[in-house]
Amino acid sequence: MRALSPEFQSHLDTGATTLCTCWRIARRDGAAFRFTDHDRALVVGGEIYEPDTAGDGAALQSSADLSVDNSQVQGALSSERLSAAELASGRFDGAAVEIWRVNWAAPEQRVLLKRGVIGEVRRDGAAFTAEIRGLSAALDETAGRVYGRLCDAAVGDARCGVDLDDPAFKGAGAIIEALDEQRFAVSGLDAFADDWFVHGRLDWTSGANAGASGHVKAQGKGALSLWLPPGFPPAPGDAFEVRAGCDKRFETCREKFSNGVNFRGFHLMPGNDFVLSYPLHSEKNDGGKLS
Repeated sequence: MRALSPEFQSHLDTGATTLCTCWRIARRDGAAFRFTDHDRALVVGGEIYEPDTAGDGAALQSSADLSVDNSQVQGALSSERLSAAELASGRFDGAAVEIWRVNWAAPEQRVLLKRGVIGEVRRDGAAFTAEIRGLSAALDETAGRVYGRLCDAAVGDARCGVDLDDPAFKGAGAIIEALDEQRFAVSGLDAFADDWFVHGRLDWTSGANAGASGHVKAQGKGALSLWLPPGFPPAPGDAFEVRAGCDKRFETCREKFSNGVNFRGFHLMPGNDFVLSYPLHSEKNDGGKLS
């Protein structure tokens, strides 16, 4: 049950309302963006909401139980501050969103309709659809450790212990030319073995993508490819830093990083082959065989 001020409730009771919707988006880097579907800028809560008539808020879906509730915001990217390239580069992933219903004739009369975070963003030409995940969406995320053969730590974190700033695990290079939207000819990585940086993180340090990150799909022979295209097409000379990746296997942890002591998986756990195995007359069945 949402609590409304007496003035706002009286306005709604008249049946002839002057309502609009306002969206406030706060990125994880601290940047904030404020939009309204009204035809002029509004000052709400001491902040200016710029008009963006291209936006369209779909029906808001909420539930009283713990099931996940999502909604969507659709529109054309008409605001110069909300670019398609920044959406594609992931800078708005996880951004906090507030959706308000506001009386534009008296902006102090408002009610919070939804609070959530931006999830999946889809583009079709110049238009976008941004999924807004409710706070209960966090209940779908895995919490705690996972019992499995592969490591459940992120390479370089406190549980892993690998120093990714070690020169053995960190490289720096620059774009020579774009081979396609995800694959690039690069310089600066010739001293590293092929695929050394696969599954690793690439951070753009100059150019239009400076400050954004991506993940390496393949690397070698003077080329590097990413899993997803960067938000802006890289230009020759754009610089980047890249750090070694890990495929989460014990062999990689031990041989590539010399870090087997900190392996956070259970590589000796029995698998389906052990469960389905049975003694064979031709083999030595003394209890020492695992599979």
